[in-house]
Amino acid sequence: MIATDPYIARDALGLIFVDYEDLPAITNPQQAMADGAVLIRDDKEDQTDNLAYEWEAGDKPLTDQAFAEADKVVTLETHYPRSHPSPLETCGVVADVNPATGEATIYMTSQAPHAHRTVFALVAGLPEQNIRIISPDIGGGFGNKVPVYPGYVVATAASLLIGKPVKWVESRTENLISTGFARDYHMKGELALNSAGRILGLRTEIWSDQGAFFADAQPTKFRAGLFHIVTGSYDYPAAHVVARGAYTNKAPGGVAYRCSFRVTEASYLIERLVQNAAYEIGMDPAEFRSLNFIKPEQFPYHSPTGFVYDSGDYDGALQKALGIADYETLRKEQVQARSEGRLLGIGLASFTEVVGAGNSEEYDILGLKMFDSAELRVHPTGKAILKLGVRSQGQGHETTFAQIVAQELGIPFSDIKVVEGDTDNTPYGLGTYASRSTPVAGAATAVISRKLREKARKIAAHLLEASAEDLDWEPGKFFVKGSPDQSVTIQDVAFAAYTNPAEGEEPGLEGVHYYDPPNMTYPFGTYVVVVDVDPETGVWKVDRMIAVDDCGVRINPMIVEGQIQGGLTEGFATASNQWITFDDDGNCIGSNFLDYLVPTAWETPRFELDETVTPSPHHPIGAKGVGESATVGSPAAYVNAVIDALAHLGVRNIDMPLLPDRVWSAIQDARAG
Repeated sequence: MIATDPYIARDALGLIFVDYEDLPAITNPQQAMADGAVLIRDDKEDQTDNLAYEWEAGDKPLTDQAFAEADKVVTLETHYPRSHPSPLETCGVVADVNPATGEATIYMTSQAPHAHRTVFALVAGLPEQNIRIISPDIGGGFGNKVPVYPGYVVATAASLLIGKPVKWVESRTENLISTGFARDYHMKGELALNSAGRILGLRTEIWSDQGAFFADAQPTKFRAGLFHIVTGSYDYPAAHVVARGAYTNKAPGGVAYRCSFRVTEASYLIERLVQNAAYEIGMDPAEFRSLNFIKPEQFPYHSPTGFVYDSGDYDGALQKALGIADYETLRKEQVQARSEGRLLGIGLASFTEVVGAGNSEEYDILGLKMFDSAELRVHPTGKAILKLGVRSQGQGHETTFAQIVAQELGIPFSDIKVVEGDTDNTPYGLGTYASRSTPVAGAATAVISRKLREKARKIAAHLLEASAEDLDWEPGKFFVKGSPDQSVTIQDVAFAAYTNPAEGEEPGLEGVHYYDPPNMTYPFGTYVVVVDVDPETGVWKVDRMIAVDDCGVRINPMIVEGQIQGGLTEGFATASNQWITFDDDGNCIGSNFLDYLVPTAWETPRFELDETVTPSPHHPIGAKGVGESATVGSPAAYVNAVIDALAHLGVRNIDMPLLPDRVWSAIQDARAG
């Protein structure tokens, strides 16, 4: 429906009637794979059931052997509920296709404008050089603005058809119901243990609810995203992961909602399993983790599912968090509280995340390799402009990447302009999601800065009438070794690059670098949550939330802390009250902010933040990425705290969100025996 204003369009929709054949609604994988279930994708050739995909990782025979030799097997079945990124600004587009020139200018809420331009060229048949996508400042993304939605394509086609600009902006309800959801994983995990408490192996089986289409935004090779990072922070020889997806009558499009392609679900499962395993063998959860951690000297560590962890000190982060919490005192307080009829819980989560997708041998989306880019020009006056293939949605790229250039070249931060989001004026890149901006584009920025610094060294040698090898560098200037008074500033060099270039050297001081990372990066951390649970109502309250994160080298600590606080809030929302569910008829419950609860400052607990620093050995500046770590690691910490408060009653699982009625029911069921 195309109209001159949205009110007319909505009125006109009332004139359209559709005849539907009512069929039973299928709203979960169990229904989808049941005998006699209605075939949802009857349009697909050779589709005989509702199975969307099947994928596995690890070594099944070796894992079966580990379980056969185990003294104890701990099992957990849980559901990570469907949630939504719910960015402040919904998705929208203004498409302007010039009928005379065939050129299309498309303003779009896009986290990956270059990739979207390529998709538009392939889908719409427009020549790619005639498509310009501009992603202006957008109000958050969190993965929701990675996919290409029908509204984008229809608006562009409509503009081509009528010869006028066409605008589409979705409502909040449309955003929550129809755009890319997250999670919705039904998971079963098993840990094999020996009598000493060592983990021998892990076995997991998951069913993902795909909705009506298999439209996950994730690397092509990995059908369940990077879920096989489920081995976590622990050292054991065997693991086997089986992942299956099912079509259902729900919205499609599982996105990497502030996580690196299903890493959040994986981290949640292993951290819940580890906590329960500690209870089952009678060991303190912190001691059990410390016993089974990968040790610092084992890095680079080859996981049993195929990852190569770059660096880590997991026990260091754990011990720091325990020290801040005064863990031993908390355990004594817990014993005292139970004697008084109060329920105090202490939850831990020691997560490892995999980010920075990714090296081109393994990672692509729609065939596009997941490198990224940085183009840097230093003007004759010494000012600089940095153009990037990623796109910020509020992460502070303008600050962070300018700081990298300032550190590498000594140009004042205020003299550096950062440009993103315009495909006609930035180098090709795969965009911002899955914590890949600093690990990939940040690396590209550091590398191109260093390349220009080496060219600047040759120009400085020309100006100082010395050899390049005889020059020393400190941020902002070159000087002759042993003669610091004989120096030139980076501004002097920049001016000479355009007015007095060295003989045989190409004029100018600019360049572009496409960075193909040799490996992913692996940020990690330990979170400690302390809760009080009211046994009469099931209401639980966070008393303390301690987060120790290790994201390698921190470029801007304030931005890092802001990212962590946001992630901890989103983790709290998922654990406590946020979900999208469906009734028996398939109607969405959670289609507005009355039903889908976004926590405000009133509900959000206070956070105590600290850090350890373990640089990535292969990243140019040692950074690992942090934008999603807290969302990945914190849900298990919150849930483990509530379970810990009830563990002495025999409670081992409550599915998220931990609504008061669910917690109260678990208490009552446990007391009833």
